[in-house]
Amino acid sequence: MNAPTSNYLQIAGREIHWLDWGTPAAPGAPVVIAWHGLARTCRDMDELAAHFAERGFRVVCPDTIGRGLSQWSPVPDEEYQLAFYARLAAGLCDALGLERVHWVGTSMGGAIGMVCAGGLVEPRMKSRIASLVLNDNAPCIADAAVERIRSYAGNPPAFDTVAELEAFFRTVYKPYGWLSDAQWRRLTETSTRRLPDGRLTPHYDPAMVRQFIAHPDDYLLWMHYDAIEAPVLCLRGVESDLVLPETLVEMRGRGPGAAGRLQIIEVPGCGHAPALNVPAHLAPIEAFVRAAGT
Repeated sequence: MNAPTSNYLQIAGREIHWLDWGTPAAPGAPVVIAWHGLARTCRDMDELAAHFAERGFRVVCPDTIGRGLSQWSPVPDEEYQLAFYARLAAGLCDALGLERVHWVGTSMGGAIGMVCAGGLVEPRMKSRIASLVLNDNAPCIADAAVERIRSYAGNPPAFDTVAELEAFFRTVYKPYGWLSDAQWRRLTETSTRRLPDGRLTPHYDPAMVRQFIAHPDDYLLWMHYDAIEAPVLCLRGVESDLVLPETLVEMRGRGPGAAGRLQIIEVPGCGHAPALNVPAHLAPIEAFVRAAGT
């Protein structure tokens, strides 16, 4: 399989970075959009993207504005919110000519997918999403988990060495489940930037957590979930503190759940969120996507 290509686009006045896996020119090739979590980058999706690309899919993995190699927002209170992220997703699909996609989103990436699939903010996205995978995300998330994430994401630490930063990542992302030593090293190296004083810190704009201040109800997404007509697969880490069991019960009783278009899989050995890096994570996603067709 060829290595992914690294690309940049101007969308909604901002430069957005994305990786393209697979063979874009293949006629009729199905497309997966794989979107990362809150304080992460598109490189978290490497294993999933390689898995699908090797099976004839095209996989598009963006860096959200303010993360990875995408531009930081000069107006964080306006642009670090799900509605703007959905606008970026719609612009990306427009630019690439993507009319039907399967969406796999981890945490925040799943929330963006819900907003897109519901079509209430970006109506043109509703018909584009053929299936939606929510990786440890739901229309309502636990307040305690949000506070935990804000506590480390809003004030990222700085370290003198890569080894120290890797140790930090191994601690805060332990709920991802098993990662090989090589995967931890890649996660670290693709998630770091140097500060002016030479120290290392995670590669995102700390202001992105203002989403929770400027838009405190941004992750209350029941109205978007209820509007989804595509099939939905929800993966929940068994030890997740973000997606609570009672939320899954409510998901089964409304929206796609009430219509019989919801599957829920509990992933052992993980909390928030499964890393999507081992066959036990990837096989059910592939089966779901193939069953959804185009």
